[in-house]
This record gives sequence, C-alpha cells and structure tokens, in this order.
Amino acid sequence: MTQTTETSRGTSSETRRFHRKALASVAAVTLVATGALGTAFLPPSSPAYAQALPQTPITTAEHPPGSFAPIVNRVKPGVVSVKVSLKDDASDDEEGGGQPNLQNVPPQLREFFRRFGEGGPGGNMGRPQRHGGGAAQGSGFFISADGYVVTNNHVVNNAKTVEVTLDDGRTLPAKIIGTDPKTDLALLKVTDGAPFPYVKLAHGAPQVGDWVVAIGNPFGLGGTVTAGIVSARGRDIGAGPYDDFLQIDAPINKGNSGGPTFNVSGEVVGVNTAIASPSGGNVGLAFAIPSETVQAVVDQLRTDGKVARGYLGLQIQPVTKDIADSLGLDKAKGALVTSAQDGTPAAKAGLKSGDVVQAVNGEPVTDARELSRKIASLKPGTKVDLAYLRGGKAETAQVTLGSLPNDTKVASLDDRGGRRGDSQPRLGLGLAPADQVGAGREGVAVVSVDPDGPAAAKGIQEGDIILDVGGQPVSTLSDVAARIRAAETDGRKAVLMRVKNDKGTRFVAIGLQSKNG
Repeated sequence: MTQTTETSRGTSSETRRFHRKALASVAAVTLVATGALGTAFLPPSSPAYAQALPQTPITTAEHPPGSFAPIVNRVKPGVVSVKVSLKDDASDDEEGGGQPNLQNVPPQLREFFRRFGEGGPGGNMGRPQRHGGGAAQGSGFFISADGYVVTNNHVVNNAKTVEVTLDDGRTLPAKIIGTDPKTDLALLKVTDGAPFPYVKLAHGAPQVGDWVVAIGNPFGLGGTVTAGIVSARGRDIGAGPYDDFLQIDAPINKGNSGGPTFNVSGEVVGVNTAIASPSGGNVGLAFAIPSETVQAVVDQLRTDGKVARGYLGLQIQPVTKDIADSLGLDKAKGALVTSAQDGTPAAKAGLKSGDVVQAVNGEPVTDARELSRKIASLKPGTKVDLAYLRGGKAETAQVTLGSLPNDTKVASLDDRGGRRGDSQPRLGLGLAPADQVGAGREGVAVVSVDPDGPAAAKGIQEGDIILDVGGQPVSTLSDVAARIRAAETDGRKAVLMRVKNDKGTRFVAIGLQSKNG
C-alpha cells in the first residue's frame, strides 16, 4: 500500500510525488453552465420578493443542521432547469466571455489563472458547452408566484426558444423579459401553469464560513443538491466591470449556472455563475453573484427590460501605498482621479485630476473598483454627495449622475475586434471612442492594456489614442473591429496602427495572435 500520510519526522517520497501532482491540478475560470459569460455587482435598491414557502428558519448560520433535508424540501420546488434552443447563427464563441482582466485579479488568483489558463492568460472564461442540435442547459429559480425566473445571461444568450422544467416534472415555455450582460443576469417569465412555488432573496450578505446549499442542473442532472460554506467575499475574477463575487466551496459544475445558493434559512444568497477548474468539473472554487446584486438588477429588468447605470465621467485608479505617502494620506484608500472628462457630471461638479474620492453619500470608498460599483448601482439623475481630498483638504460636491454610455469599452482586455468571444485575434487592449472619454474628437482611446498582450509588447499604453488601423481612420470600436478582420482576411500577420500620445505620433505594427496562440 502506498504511504500517503505525513509524520512529524518527514514525508515519504510517495507522498511528495502525490503532493506535487495535487498542486498541479489548479486551473482557470470556466462557466458553470452551457452558455457564455459576463458578470458584476450592484447593491440592493428595494425589498426582496415575498417568500411563498414556509418562513420559519430551519436553523441558524452559527449552528448547522444535522441534515440539510428540511431546507432542501422547502426550497427545491422553486428551482428549475433551463433549456435553451440556440439561434442557427450562434457560434460556440459568440458572446463567450473572453479572458479575465488579470490587472484586477488578486495576486493569488492572478498566478493561478496565468499558469493554468486555457487559450491564453486568464483562462477560459466561457467557451460554452453546447449540446447537439444547437441547445444549451442551465439552472434558474422562481422569485414570484406569477412566474418570474432568474438565471444567468450566458445561459439564455442567443436563445431562439427557452423552456423551464419544474421540480414536479412539468416543462413550460418561458419568455426572456430582459438581460444584463454586465452582471450576467437574466429575467424570464413563465405564463402557463401559475401559481408557482418561489423563493426569497436574502436581504443581507452572508459571512465567510456560513453554511450554504446549492441546487441546480449540473450536466443536465436536474434537482442536484450540494452543500459547503462561503469561502470568501468580494472576489474580482476579471469577469466584468463590477465583480464582487461570493466564493463558495459547495460542488458546482457546468449546468449549475443560474441556479441558486441558499443560506440555512432557505434564502437565496447568490446565483452560481463560474468555477475555477482544470477540466470543467468542480475543484472547490465556485463563484456566485450576491443576492443584493440580483435584487437591484432584477428590479430594473422587471420594470424596464434593461438596466440603466449612473455615470460620473471620471477616470480613476487605486490609491497605492506610494501614492498615499506622496499625498500625505494615512491609509491607501479611496479612488484617485486621473481625469474628469469634459462636459460630464463630475467635471460640471468641479472634480479634477489629483482629487481622491473617499465617500459616496457618507459611505466610505475603499478603492477605485468600489467607487465604480457604488455609482453604477444608482440610476441616472440621482443626486449624490461625494467626499474627496484636494491638496490634503477635505471637500464635498453634489453631483447629478448621468447615464453610462453604452459603447464606452470593448468587452474585455482580450479585445478581438469588438465582440467578446469573437474569433478575431487578441490584441490585449480595452478601448473606448475618444470623444466619449474626454480624449478629443479623433480616434479610439486605449483605456486598459493587458501587460502580457501583444499591444503592450509594442509599447502601447493606457491613454494612447489610436488614429488609424490598417491605413484607415477609426473613431468607433466597430471601425477597429472591421480593420482587424480585414487584415486577417488578407492573410496579414500584423496590423499597422497610427498611435498618438503626449510624445507625438508613431506607427506600430501589432502581431495578430491566433485564438489559441
């Protein structure tokens, strides 16, 4: 028998080989459903939906139950399997998620994704597993007796028809009411067969260490129950602009996407969205959209069919320790303003480069990412009070939020010409029309750069303006996409760009990496 236990005096050679093999089994983020990905965060904006099922708590988070069966029996009728028939022109990659922005990923996860990713740095965030006949499957749950169902956007993306299968075996057609790719959420409506059993969204966030139960449709096996704990909160895995995931260790697999994770009171604390895995199977790292995000997004989808987000018009960056020291700050907290774009709400309120935003409506701002989430959680037209430092002096400003422009940024840092999941080569750039970010009237502005991408290797930096691509002027993301596709169609190995910055204008030839290159 192979010895695998470790003693106080040392470890056998077999154990060391076992440990080395185990340490190699780490990997990249993969969708937990059969669709594509895009995810994010928004705080609560209204009360949670009423719970049609019994309200008496089964147990408390501090004292786990001897059995999860009472919780499961109570909430399982509200969970559904979602089956999607895809449009004929939908490809495996279309809107497929792309690679995470490793600049926003914590150092521990960054190396994890970098070393074990598929298809380039960051890992495969969502080549959906399609079934024969152009079909995909995921999970969802009822939030009202009249048939509203929550699931992931990537589950129903490119859907021709959608059906849900209930716990009692009925299969009913569903209509897509609205989707929000930035948070990877979608709202469906089932009209036949009401009233339906439904579940409640939790009012507050769980604590790290709380017990959770996940129910879903992994690999098409509907009604599967798994349990674990909340492993971490506030995870940014580079999946979207407002990442704030719960990390859980309840076993989650492909097909669980859109399914609920419950606390021990039977309330939904998260919507399962992504896993980290070398093979697509569970290794104990799963990510769920918090219930407060779900509540805020679903409220708008139910009312308007879309989500409108507040907009300041600031370019911001984190406050590092060095920056804090140089500004005389006690702690490295807040969001440093690099520029306030002309004509935007922030500029009209008097904010400018060098200001450090520290609070929104009296709530502290920890970093730049938190400021973005707080503002995006509010509707256009909302008046907010910003507390900031200027030259070491505390200031305040009231700002009336505008609307977040729809075409502000290419979907992710692995820009393949404009559409996330497109088959175009990756340049490693995040782009925005220059006139939408206060960078002039010509060209397309570089708003982010993947340090491991081909553009970075050629010296392209954040703030540069791309004037021409392939010898043709560009002013929109679609222009850039078209010129990259044209270069590839012509069989070129690189695309020529004319780039301007504060040092002048130059031409740069950037290699067109293949999708798996």
